[in-house]
Amino acid sequence: MSWKTLDDMNLRGKRVLTRVDINVPVEAGRVTDATRIERIVPTVLDILAKGGKPILIAHFGRPKGKVVLDLSLRAILPALQGALGRSVRLIETLDGAENLTAEAEAADVLLLENIRFYPGEEANDEEFAARLAALGDIYCNDAFSAAHRAHASTAAIAHLLPSCAGRLMQAELQALEAALGTPKRPVVAVVGGAKVSTKLDLLSNLVEQVDSLIIGGGMANTFLAAQGLHVGKSLRERDMAKTAREIMAKAADKGCDIILPADIVVAREFAEDASHETLAVHLCPDDAMILDAGPQSVKRIVEALDAARTLIWNGPLGAFEIAPFDAATNAAARHAAERTRAGQLISVAGGGDTVAALNRAGAAEDFTYISTAGGAFLEWMEGKDLPGVAALKGGAR
Repeated sequence: MSWKTLDDMNLRGKRVLTRVDINVPVEAGRVTDATRIERIVPTVLDILAKGGKPILIAHFGRPKGKVVLDLSLRAILPALQGALGRSVRLIETLDGAENLTAEAEAADVLLLENIRFYPGEEANDEEFAARLAALGDIYCNDAFSAAHRAHASTAAIAHLLPSCAGRLMQAELQALEAALGTPKRPVVAVVGGAKVSTKLDLLSNLVEQVDSLIIGGGMANTFLAAQGLHVGKSLRERDMAKTAREIMAKAADKGCDIILPADIVVAREFAEDASHETLAVHLCPDDAMILDAGPQSVKRIVEALDAARTLIWNGPLGAFEIAPFDAATNAAARHAAERTRAGQLISVAGGGDTVAALNRAGAAEDFTYISTAGGAFLEWMEGKDLPGVAALKGGAR
């Protein structure tokens, strides 16, 4: 690894500036989903166990460099204290952080107020980063989900202090390295979702990296139409037909097998338990929508998964939100989970709809790694350098 972890640092008696992502949903002043808070607990407790003082840096919402009281981290404080089981003190200003009171010094963990209240944060301002760096001795980045942002607390600060990855960041980087860096082959990728246009860079990179690419969801309709097949009233992007053909040509040149639906599940309305039928892929009626892949398609996907040793998954294979159009996603996800559980497959997945689909299928717990990083996960899969990761590799100047 070209970056350090907490195991490489002497934390005893050190103030550890720790970038975390606790940008959680809040309603009526209460956290409604504490998943992101729970995922930083190992890092914070490990710093404490090693004799360090965690000073958490976090953002909440998009205040755009201004103080917005509704976006204060104060609402998150009770959930954070509950998850950590330690005393946490909110430091409302940088002046306050530079001149800590005795009460603040006594707290186990310090939490700086929303870092995006400061315009220097999103500007990746070096003077602002230097002011932050002066608050600590060591920098720890545990926010992979913010690593695609070149901000003061994710990029500039890492060049000013001895730096390392937190446990969540470490797990994410190791999982992605196993999936795309030096993977066990064959490698299969599942890419679904509504639009080809939102995943052009992803598809273009994957056909150079993987052995088989399974395309599902609405974007599969665009590829089918690009081959001259009728897709009725299905969601598709007419202006992406040429691009879809270029991606297929590139895949053929690189030796990547693109797997598209061979049969389809169609309906006249998108509704729970709507009347539907399964047809060969070339028989979609003019007044129908393709809402899922059929059983023959699932059989081919399962065969690809059986041959694979590594799986990368982003996006559902159909309209997974409602039955019966969740069948292909559920069947493929459960098969991947079964092979992972048997030690036959390394499976890494990420993206909002992906996590929801795998949870719905009851498969998420058996995947090797599920990323909740969203944009950062996608940009990594697209082959882009992430500023927050690059800064950790570069180290202090």
